[in-house]
Amino acid sequence: MASGLLLAAQPPAAAGTNLVKNPGFETPGTGHDGMPECWSASGWGDNDFTFTTTTDAHSGTRAMKVELTRRADGDRKALITESASCAPTVVAERQYDLSLWYKSTTPDAAITLFRYDTTAGWQYWTDLKTLPVAGAYTRAEVRTPVVPPGTDRIAWGVSVFGTGGVTTDDYVMEEVARPVPDPACTGTAEECAKGKWEVLATKNPVRSMHSVVLHGGTSQAGGSGGGKVLLIAGSGNDPEMFEAGTFTSAVYDPANGSFRTIPTPVDMFCAGHVQLSDGRVLVMSGNKGYPSADGKTGYQGLRDSYVFDPATETYSRTNDMHEGHWYPSATILGNGDVISFGGLKEDSTGNVTAEKFSAAQNRWLPVNEVKQTWSYWGLYPSMILMQDGRLFYSGSHTFGNGTPGTGASIYDYDANTITDVPGLRNKDQRDESASVLLPPAQDQRVLTIGGGNNETNPVANRLTDIIDLKQPDPAYVAGPPIPHGLVDQGAGKRPQTGDEGKMYVSAVLLPDGKVLETGGALHDRADPVYEASLFDPATDTYQAGMAADPVPRGYHSSAFLLPDGRVMAVGDNPGNGSYNHDVSVYTPPYLFKGPRPRITSVIDSRWNYGDTQRITVDRPIARAELIRPAAVTHSSDPNQRFVDLPLSVIDDRTVDLNVTGNPNLAPPGWYMLFAVDANGVPSVAEWVHLGGPAAMAAEGERSAHVHDFADDLAAAPKKRLKKRDSVPVSPRIAGCDRHYGTAGVCVPTVFPKAVKATTEARCDWLARHDYGRLAVNGKDDPLRLDPDRDGVACGEGDVRGRDVRGPRLTR
Repeated sequence: MASGLLLAAQPPAAAGTNLVKNPGFETPGTGHDGMPECWSASGWGDNDFTFTTTTDAHSGTRAMKVELTRRADGDRKALITESASCAPTVVAERQYDLSLWYKSTTPDAAITLFRYDTTAGWQYWTDLKTLPVAGAYTRAEVRTPVVPPGTDRIAWGVSVFGTGGVTTDDYVMEEVARPVPDPACTGTAEECAKGKWEVLATKNPVRSMHSVVLHGGTSQAGGSGGGKVLLIAGSGNDPEMFEAGTFTSAVYDPANGSFRTIPTPVDMFCAGHVQLSDGRVLVMSGNKGYPSADGKTGYQGLRDSYVFDPATETYSRTNDMHEGHWYPSATILGNGDVISFGGLKEDSTGNVTAEKFSAAQNRWLPVNEVKQTWSYWGLYPSMILMQDGRLFYSGSHTFGNGTPGTGASIYDYDANTITDVPGLRNKDQRDESASVLLPPAQDQRVLTIGGGNNETNPVANRLTDIIDLKQPDPAYVAGPPIPHGLVDQGAGKRPQTGDEGKMYVSAVLLPDGKVLETGGALHDRADPVYEASLFDPATDTYQAGMAADPVPRGYHSSAFLLPDGRVMAVGDNPGNGSYNHDVSVYTPPYLFKGPRPRITSVIDSRWNYGDTQRITVDRPIARAELIRPAAVTHSSDPNQRFVDLPLSVIDDRTVDLNVTGNPNLAPPGWYMLFAVDANGVPSVAEWVHLGGPAAMAAEGERSAHVHDFADDLAAAPKKRLKKRDSVPVSPRIAGCDRHYGTAGVCVPTVFPKAVKATTEARCDWLARHDYGRLAVNGKDDPLRLDPDRDGVACGEGDVRGRDVRGPRLTR
């Protein structure tokens, strides 16, 4: 489904061969179930249902009625029989127009598509279109996504997932005309193959740790795409700024390249953040205090919580969280609520309390109103919302080791259970890895890339692991290794070799359905890697050798998609305490493939779940999608997602977009709407707001079409823990030895393995990485950096015959 990026969207196919056998149910079947030839009664779940071949036909003498009289969960559907003799044959990289006539007494019905994978067999593909209630026969039509490689047949029908009945007749499936040829390259040959980076003349005015793309508001058809960027620094990992109470943010405007500094009320350094359904940004916790010089106290989390309003560009305070959460997760749910886990409390211990922000009440709920497992999820745990409302902990996190067990798990909030899923390799070396829900969200596949471990400081790995959450018992499987790049370990760039990969990697969903993997470093807060690639979910392969950001992007860096289809990258905060204020912008290869399609009108920028929304374009398009704007920090944005919008093509300028009815696939809020042409070239995004009754439905009311994915887990749920206040966390969780320099400097507790455990080797490493002169805090010298005991690490008297001092003394 994610492969349909290079094909043209043509007008509806001329009346050609109908690929559906027995499309009007006129030929009876020979089986005991009474279903017509080439049709099967299908479905699952706890419901009462009937399948009836009725004479209430649109044409001919027969039609099919599927009715539910009671439903707790699941669906029922009359489906084209999944067999070689009945299921239509399809060709990879092609699209097909589907249509039928129906009438319905329920709003809970959708055209549902299955595909036959030549390796994995029959499997659910996607819901294409929600069918409105219709008292008289009404025609419904929709175009399939591009057929993925390895698929040779499809089956489809109408799923009924609410009480009521749907009668259907006269099914049609026709192949769409072949695509137009690729255009000529409009840039240099290298730009067309690899894309292009530009380092902006204007510097980032703040030491930003967090990047949030702000919605552009109302429709701007044909405009610049809007989308300012909120860059949050707080104290910016600078203890002097913290002591002075100088906390900063900035808003970048891509329309004119300007930055505006924003008054910031508290130290939001290493807070959590998420886009709320109304477009405001919820910012939670942050830094109450830096580690003490004696290393006995670590970072401390704030309870404070604020919302940032893009309209006024100001912060306003909410009620406090129950406890502090330095490095918390933040995931928006299908009803607009936000759930948060992990981080460090006010006393530097690990927080085991789950917190929930109520969208309806606009406040953090009291802890007794939130279900608790008393589990410690670590720092910035990547918690990704699944299509049924559960959360998938991918194994990506920041600092230290993964959670106990397999390192990845599914959390069911309703049942309040945690169940491990297997397969994640080197689970304790996924510190500062990146995890994304692959395009499209409907496929429910998660990619986890790279990582390391700041406590043991190994060479960062090249691992790519992929999990398909549509499987009954999902497990990670190995993907291709991250391509090699160039690494600078202080003596100039050299090619990577062997298993050398990267941590602090950024992964950005692009409107052509691929993932840009960029930035990163070989070791904790050191040794930047210059490499970028494009991961293609259709083939699970990397396109290596893309243009690399010329600016190092390690710790405290981020990359994110702009509404104009480019990618912006900011930040880099090495262990020596410096910060890189350069801003880079990447133009992907798709913007060198000729003119961009243009969305000339969006009839309505306020969308409801299950809607059909009409747009006009200046020429044919191949696909359309919603991409949720970024809210990223420390390689982590669990809310990043790409939602496919199946097309109903009216003509080559008018297209109806079919919006998912499941708010767990696309949580409520503002999205960037992209239209993509035959060659994968995207339009400038339009901003649309997705919400409506389905997002706020009370329990027991109308539900989305949720499938029974990941419902046969081999592992049993973990034993629920007893109530507790916290878990102990080492004050050295950040991987820094506080005996040297200030809290903004990170002398590694464990040096890279290649560095010998001698004063000379360690001091040489610190010199090559520009640490300068470091004051020794107190009398202890555990790394033996101050043998002459003059209070300065790596001074003249510490390393015989070598001056490794830098220009500054960091106290």
